[in-house]
Amino acid sequence: MAAALRGALTRHDIVMDHVSTLYDAEMVIGDSTYDAVLLDRQLPDGDGLELVAKIRKKGITLPIIVITAKGEVPDKITGLETGADDYLAKPFVFDELLARLRAVMRRSETLRPALISIGRLSFDPTYCDVSVSGQPLEMPRREALVLECLVRRAGRMVPRPALMEAVFGLDDEIQPNALDSHISRLRRKLAASQAGVVINVIRGVGYLLREAS
Repeated sequence: MAAALRGALTRHDIVMDHVSTLYDAEMVIGDSTYDAVLLDRQLPDGDGLELVAKIRKKGITLPIIVITAKGEVPDKITGLETGADDYLAKPFVFDELLARLRAVMRRSETLRPALISIGRLSFDPTYCDVSVSGQPLEMPRREALVLECLVRRAGRMVPRPALMEAVFGLDDEIQPNALDSHISRLRRKLAASQAGVVINVIRGVGYLLREAS
């Protein structure tokens, strides 16, 4: 199921990481920044709800959808009261899962700015839409993810590892210059569209997006 979900989500341009135990999940959630978690209850080292309880106890509000064969009403109530945002019983249709995932992510977006603007560039984090002076600027999903990471920290240096984490999943086969290629294409598009922003390379360290002088 994990392999099937990974393939389906990737086809919808969603960058994801997959781990198979509660221990590993707790580690990556603590070390990384995610928009949502899909969590199976029945894992090799315990019940997924144990992880939900730990996450909520730490004050982490990350949206969590529990996926499980335990679909009786008492099971759903337990899952939701433990802290899950949604509870989906197997078997399910992928389109329903995708709709639920987008719904919990939209709810979490209410805590973020509706639109991020710098220069003539605007970025809508809810839909990952980019525009310049109100006109849409088309770009592939990964370039948009690079841009999102940079505009959220406009005026500050973003380390390469943070950008890699935002754009690529743990299981992605990454070419050595993949990030540099995305940055290069993004810089050309921003310049050609006169977005009024520039991306500076801090060699060997990271990148910085700022308003053009």
